[in-house]
Amino acid sequence: AAMAGGALRLYRRLLQLHRSLPPALRDLGDRYVKEEFRRHKAAEPAEAQRFLQEWEATLIQQQINEDKQNLREKAIYGVQLTEEKLNDFRDEQIGQLKELMDEATKPKKKITISKDSEYKT
Repeated sequence: AAMAGGALRLYRRLLQLHRSLPPALRDLGDRYVKEEFRRHKAAEPAEAQRFLQEWEATLIQQQINEDKQNLREKAIYGVQLTEEKLNDFRDEQIGQLKELMDEATKPKKKITISKDSEYKT
């Protein structure tokens, strides 16, 4: 129960941070977070713990970027992943990152993600 409460607080904080993003990035980020949390709803405890730790690290990095952004005029989005972090990912996760990168870097096109996901729990 404590884990669920912590996960819910983390989920809410991530969505709150997205409010400062441009609309297309906010939509993309919100959908991605929602989909990932749904996928891991029934994860084994060890996997769930790691999942939450990684999202907590992401949250902290987003807060740091937000603070830096407040000190500068130009917004900076994203974090460079280390080779060590990339090596920890499963092939499926690498594929998801590639899809996310492709969507986020499309030139001057509206970013959309299908509301229907093949991963439903």
